[in-house]
Amino acid sequence: MSRRPTPPEGAGPPAPAAGDGQGGAGAQKKYTRRAALYLRVSTDDQTTANQQRELEAVAARAGWQIVATFRDEGISGSKGRDRRPGLDAMLKGAVRREFDVIAAWSVDRLGRSLQDLVAMLSEIHAAGVDLYLHQQAIDTTTPAGKALFQMMGVFAEFERSMIRERVKSGMARAKAQGKRLGKPAVSEAKVEAVKAELARGTGLVKAARLHGVGTYTAQRIKKEMATDV
Repeated sequence: MSRRPTPPEGAGPPAPAAGDGQGGAGAQKKYTRRAALYLRVSTDDQTTANQQRELEAVAARAGWQIVATFRDEGISGSKGRDRRPGLDAMLKGAVRREFDVIAAWSVDRLGRSLQDLVAMLSEIHAAGVDLYLHQQAIDTTTPAGKALFQMMGVFAEFERSMIRERVKSGMARAKAQGKRLGKPAVSEAKVEAVKAELARGTGLVKAARLHGVGTYTAQRIKKEMATDV
């Protein structure tokens, strides 16, 4: 068995050897995840303080370093990204890789529509940023969380299919009841008034505006006039 040479008296402790776990090439520094908090309340008389306190406690337990906090106060979750400056800034920060995980109190803090939510989460995921939702206990840094994240895309597609089927069923029922679909027909009196206006040399847009019809309708009437000649 080999032994390290004994240092001369007064030379101090020997330097740690490679693989000793006390420094050098054998030591690896543990990476600390950077976290961003997203806080939202719907009315001005509510506060984000409770959400922030709980999420800060989660970050401390997980060993995350909070590097940013984004807030939307007095803004409904049904509003789009363009009406929620905090959400917009957070998503831009995710694309810039300014943090590794986003923590929110609940899924409804991010959005109310499943389709919009999945689109948002897909953008976050594409940027390589994970998501933690406290109320739903969803953490995409874990294998189970990643699987649930993928399932949300399936649910969104299911919702889109259901909406399409409801629209088709409603249109079929309306047709069966003899209802006319689409925009209401333009009255014969308006058609004749537009024709007279065009015949006097009035421009297409002005004639449509004067008689309360769309420009496309005025164009159709003009084509009919040319065909009738």
